[in-house]
Amino acid sequence: MLTGILLPACNASSVPAIPTSIPTTVGTPTPKPDWFSIPLTDVRTGRTFTINDFAGKVVLVETILSWCSRCAYQQHEVTLMKTSLGHPDDLVSVSLDVDMPEDAATLKQYVDHFGFDWYFAVAPLGVTRALGNLYSPEYLNPPLEPMLIIDRNGDVYGLPYGFKSAHMLSNTLASFLK
Repeated sequence: MLTGILLPACNASSVPAIPTSIPTTVGTPTPKPDWFSIPLTDVRTGRTFTINDFAGKVVLVETILSWCSRCAYQQHEVTLMKTSLGHPDDLVSVSLDVDMPEDAATLKQYVDHFGFDWYFAVAPLGVTRALGNLYSPEYLNPPLEPMLIIDRNGDVYGLPYGFKSAHMLSNTLASFLK
């Protein structure tokens, strides 16, 4: 018997239309996890950071793959969202590459190519395991466009899977930034 797993295609033609409705809830908060203290290295600057370094701020975390066009399209919306919100100092974006074979040099080329200006890191195994175990295995499938919001208190909220427009992200994050 032949069985398989179907994953969403990762190409530009599969990017869904911009949703017209804004979710009114982003989920139930979960306790502050241990992975917040695992060191990450920003490929843009070479500096080490942890999620704990952003205590008191709102953090948007997304998992990515440098070869995924859906991910790049979603990150373009993050860029537009940041502009829409006026680049608030208390909002931090972190993109975590969860593709085990990829390295910092590959991710840096990707970031430089698109000109993204936030934190990008290759997720260490401890972070990858935590994302899959604490939230769901779908966080290790970036074409589903998974995102987390970490509020000022360190509570973690999952956003719905799928494409999120800059408008939806702005509206959702605005409630956390108040």
